[in-house]
Amino acid sequence: MPIDGVDLFYREAGVPGAPVVLLLHGFAASSYMFRNLIPALARDYHVIAPDLPGFGQTTVQAGVAFDYRFERLAAVIDAFTLAKQLERYALYVFDYGAPVGWRLAVAHPERVTAIVTQNGNAYEAGLSNGWDDMRKAWADPSADNREALRRFNTYEMIKWQYTEGVRDVSLIAPETYQLAHAAIERIGVDAQMDLLLDYGSNIRQYAELHAYFRTHRPPTLAVWGKNDPFFLPAGADAFKQDNPRAEVHFLDSGHFAIETHGSEIASRMTAFLRRTVER
Repeated sequence: MPIDGVDLFYREAGVPGAPVVLLLHGFAASSYMFRNLIPALARDYHVIAPDLPGFGQTTVQAGVAFDYRFERLAAVIDAFTLAKQLERYALYVFDYGAPVGWRLAVAHPERVTAIVTQNGNAYEAGLSNGWDDMRKAWADPSADNREALRRFNTYEMIKWQYTEGVRDVSLIAPETYQLAHAAIERIGVDAQMDLLLDYGSNIRQYAELHAYFRTHRPPTLAVWGKNDPFFLPAGADAFKQDNPRAEVHFLDSGHFAIETHGSEIASRMTAFLRRTVER
């Protein structure tokens, strides 16, 4: 679908008219990460999973100078939800999908019926030392500090993000990181470096996001790979600070917990949605 300067690729399943679940992927991934979750949800929900600009099969239209910032990504997804006439939806957010989803929730709290966050951070307590290079670049976005971020986009580093903290790496399908790296190479590493540099803008918006949690108290399920090298378990527990009703569950996995514990995530998510989302 052409949206705001990009040709937005998305996957859709389920019954139109059923409650909507909007799945937002993160870095070094795409809607492909939901390949098993989508059919599990589609029996009862209308499921939509777009590829964010800079990822997967979404492409910038010819002649468009796309600004790879999280505000811009959120604007594209917001326009997409309007084009699809999604008046209300539950959010599943992961990694970069979290700051995109948080912007949608803060701007349109009446649209969000529930939140499932799988290693989708919203608190500074959740940021590990793995962000030190990014913190340095946020404080001083020099050419050298920007160049230091290039390594996060190498094949070896992307594979490591999938396998680190995983007890049995044979559970990780190699296509996951192979496809993610191929997309980055095809679209261009500069787009990813721009987003890494801009991630600090998400932290600056945390106070506004926490006010949203306190005011609206959306039903929230945090299901977290506890061995994530980037987003610590403290970031999951922190959701209870501003929303005491938030549910938190830890999995013995890494950043991409859905790849090793997909069935458990689907089971917890469907039970949570049955309790919280009106049909």
